[in-house]
Amino acid sequence: MSTIYLDNNATTRTAPEVLDAMMPYLTEFYGNPSSMHTFGGQVHKKIEEAREQVAALINAEPEEIVFTSCGTESDNTALMSAVETLPAKKHLITTRVEHPAVLNLCHHLGRKGFRTTYLPVDMLGRLDPAALDKALDDDTAIVSIMFANNETGVIFPVEEIALRLHEQGVLFHTDAVQAAGKIPLDVKKTPLHMLTISGHKLHAPKGIGALFVRKGTRFHPYIIGGHQERSRRAGTENVASIIGLGKAAELARTNLEEEISYLGRLRDRLERGLLNSCPHARVNGDIASRLPNTANISFEYIEGEAILLRLNEFGICASSGSACTSGSLEPSHVLRAMGVPYTAVHGSIRFSLSRYNTDRDIDTVLEVMPGIVNELRELSPFGRSIPEGSGGQTKEYT
Repeated sequence: MSTIYLDNNATTRTAPEVLDAMMPYLTEFYGNPSSMHTFGGQVHKKIEEAREQVAALINAEPEEIVFTSCGTESDNTALMSAVETLPAKKHLITTRVEHPAVLNLCHHLGRKGFRTTYLPVDMLGRLDPAALDKALDDDTAIVSIMFANNETGVIFPVEEIALRLHEQGVLFHTDAVQAAGKIPLDVKKTPLHMLTISGHKLHAPKGIGALFVRKGTRFHPYIIGGHQERSRRAGTENVASIIGLGKAAELARTNLEEEISYLGRLRDRLERGLLNSCPHARVNGDIASRLPNTANISFEYIEGEAILLRLNEFGICASSGSACTSGSLEPSHVLRAMGVPYTAVHGSIRFSLSRYNTDRDIDTVLEVMPGIVNELRELSPFGRSIPEGSGGQTKEYT
């Protein structure tokens, strides 16, 4: 049985071109890029080439890119840098639907005496920039708002937010882990200060990330030691993975428009098929402003985990939300913040696609899902007692 992988917001397959670019630096070119000799110098040169490739993906300058170990480290570095460089300010602003890499750090800082405002979203997962104005005060050290949500794919108005904060001189970071490589990003048009990227979300390997830090932004390193990354991130560079991230960024930039069109078509076909064949299903999130690869669908009156287990029997991999909250029995904090009804929030499945998915993959999901949903509803006491005329199929797009 072949695997149909529809969990690409959790992680992606390493692209063959990326692996090819990395291999020489895992084998023959093993010099330390900080060494003075030519053997290490050639590795340093390749790292700088990767820096240019990552910078080009978001229209940044190469020297504005700091390589890290992952998205979480980049997020933590951005917030902790603000805390260190603005010691008199004790207020943080974020949203209720951020990734745990930001939320849990804010909770941690709260225990250290910091105050955090968590901005709400509406029933479509949208953020109102006006709410930010009310939350700002003279004590605000940094605003951290994600570019696109990892569970619903909803895209936030980051450019508008950045312009508002720029006018007020407030530090702004965005977690663009899910957006980078899926939609156009341009830090020259968007006056934010820091932006997070994670390699394994765009077909680079796990264990590599990057943080964009705009020139002139006051910065304090999170990891302290040697002088790597211009003293902004200590530790011997993860050379092969940095080169892999550079190649992945180049591929994403080169093929961006084509992939947006391809993935959007597959995603919409999947959604339409499921909504038409599975009663009491609904799309979660703003379908007018979403990542092209993400569909979050609730199948009411049944458990999402049961759906995932049955899909797994057919070789289909999906998820019920963020991989970083796996193991928690609590329903998605994102869907709860959106006010998704109790009858739907537990039966929510995230399908996230990549360039490697095909129409045949979508056909297979559409073939098996109606049977799975019907079977589980027959087994569920909630499914057997669905009120007449309640819920129903929801199709928000045309």
